[in-house]
Amino acid sequence: MNIKVKYFASLAQQLGRREQLLELDPGATVLDAWRRANDSAIPENVLQAVNYEYVDSAQLLEDGDEVAFFPPVTGG
Repeated sequence: MNIKVKYFASLAQQLGRREQLLELDPGATVLDAWRRANDSAIPENVLQAVNYEYVDSAQLLEDGDEVAFFPPVTGG
């Protein structure tokens, strides 16, 4: 299955890209997508979304999904 992965803010800067396309096996999760795309563990507190809805890393993916990773947001 094919999915689109997007990275935002400082996370995109750290990784050197804003988006990429991945091919994953059926039954893959958000965590599987991260592992396929990156050689590092998911940083702590990174928010994850599938098709504009926040999910956890165990969320199963379907063909055509869009996965987004956001760094933690702070304010003050």
